[in-house]
Amino acid sequence: MLSKSLEETLNTVFQRSREARFEFVTLELLLLGLLENDDARIVLENCGANISALALELEQFTIRTIPRLAEDDPRETQPTLGFQRVLQRAVMQVQSAGKQEVTGAHVLAALYGEQDSHAVHLLHQQGVTRLDVITFISHGSTSAETADEQAENGERRSNSSKASATEDENKFENFAINLNQLAKEGRIDPLIGRKLELERIIQILCRRRKNNPLLVGEAGVGKTAIAEGLARKIVEGDVPAPLKDATIYSLDLGALIAGTKYRGDFEKRLKIVLRELKRRHNAILFIDEIHTLIGAGAASGGTMDASNLIKPALANGSLRVIGSTTFAEFRGIFEKDAALTRRFQKLDVPEPSESEAVEILKGLREGYEKHHGVTYSDEALEAAVRLSARYIHDRHLPDKAIDVIDEAGALHRLRDPAPETNEVGLADIEMVIAKIARIPERTVSTSDREVLRNLDSNLKMVVFGQDEAIDQLCTAIKLARSGLRSPDKPIGSFLFVGPTGVGKTEVSRQLARLLGIELVRFDMSEYMERHSVSRLIGAPPGYVGFEEGGLLTEAINKHPHAVLLLDEIEKAHPDLFNILLQVMDNGALTDTNGRKVDFRNVILIMTS
Repeated sequence: MLSKSLEETLNTVFQRSREARFEFVTLELLLLGLLENDDARIVLENCGANISALALELEQFTIRTIPRLAEDDPRETQPTLGFQRVLQRAVMQVQSAGKQEVTGAHVLAALYGEQDSHAVHLLHQQGVTRLDVITFISHGSTSAETADEQAENGERRSNSSKASATEDENKFENFAINLNQLAKEGRIDPLIGRKLELERIIQILCRRRKNNPLLVGEAGVGKTAIAEGLARKIVEGDVPAPLKDATIYSLDLGALIAGTKYRGDFEKRLKIVLRELKRRHNAILFIDEIHTLIGAGAASGGTMDASNLIKPALANGSLRVIGSTTFAEFRGIFEKDAALTRRFQKLDVPEPSESEAVEILKGLREGYEKHHGVTYSDEALEAAVRLSARYIHDRHLPDKAIDVIDEAGALHRLRDPAPETNEVGLADIEMVIAKIARIPERTVSTSDREVLRNLDSNLKMVVFGQDEAIDQLCTAIKLARSGLRSPDKPIGSFLFVGPTGVGKTEVSRQLARLLGIELVRFDMSEYMERHSVSRLIGAPPGYVGFEEGGLLTEAINKHPHAVLLLDEIEKAHPDLFNILLQVMDNGALTDTNGRKVDFRNVILIMTS
């Protein structure tokens, strides 16, 4: 859409051409009209053009060169092809810039596309270049002014290096959080356990080169807590001499990227951070979710991103970085950049055991009691760990257990603002677990005695005519649950054999329902081919689906307490039995990514 002033200018150009009986409306006549257009005139004046001299030269050229129509000639004055191209080019440039209106300034810029025209020649004689026009339209200043400003800024910087250092420091504080300061203010929880991981981190940080530990573990196992715990130990002085005066800064990558409008803004900010870290004595940078560095700040199709900017400093030991990421991101994103991976020392952070998680909760108890104004019994903390491990499968300890006690404290305080007792007990924990896991409250219990005592009678009430099989099944499960079984094997491995429709699958389904655990069912008719067995544990490296994991291992990893039903086992390929042998004998299965999946709390049922 043409602006109103541009439409008036074009109408004036055509009207004057017709009055002068010019045969063509040329680019010189267009430029002469633009000299009276406010938008174009402002650009030309700021670019140093002499408007009156330019107008005089254009008038003389048009009178001298443009042919005229005879008085009796019926033809109309026509615009030249160059005139039409300039207007089309101006419209396209405005559309590509995402703007709605074409002004005289845009037509002036488009005029430079016709380099052979006398109009452009006259503009060059006035010292007005295409770069000057575009720079003024974009930024409101010419390239010469920009160069002068840069020169002045350079002189200013050289004369005030101290002011520049202060400015860098202020910017650095915007992009990095001082964890030592947070620890001094008491805003970091204590680190419980993790002695081996902490020792290894300190050893890596004290190396001469490649002194960058990379914490790799599932979400919620406490990777960030280890870095924060190290900062707290530095403040308390509970670290070896080389780290006594160290300071840990946490990089806020979101703040680093936010507001970077033009190419180079992000790199400039990152360079400020790196320069400031090198200037500060014994500084350590902690980057949470470090896989986000790969590709951060890169232009489309470009390879220069944040990870490539920090590689030189990582290799020579001048910059120490603690990174953290999950196994999935490490395998799918981080590990693909081999040059970056070799500069880090990988340190696996496993999920803590239930006993370790209980100790962690006891260490954090004081902070949550103070916040909620309640007290937590030891029984409640143990129940939070045990029940969250059993019923909340999509997250990991200790994070999910901490969430449970936090929500239980909030529930206890909101339910009764002035309770008779401030203690969060077992019932509160069970109620919160039921809400989080979305299961009936009666199925959540720290004791299985009542469930196991009535298991056979409850099963017989829903499955008829299979009393003998149900008795044998329940006896085996009760023996296993009482502790009279090998600790490295599943709770039970059963083979149900019988004709179609007698209730083999139904017994499995009702057993899972009564025990309050998940039923994981696989139809073995889908695994008749030899290659289809790999779907259960995952495709090997180099094959399609390697990053997705296996169906069986993923299902059991998500639901460790489950009834695993393999329907119509006789249809499966014989290679499947080799996998089942490992499950029945060792109670574990390793997938193609090297992750060990625990089957010790699984009831394995095969039907035929």
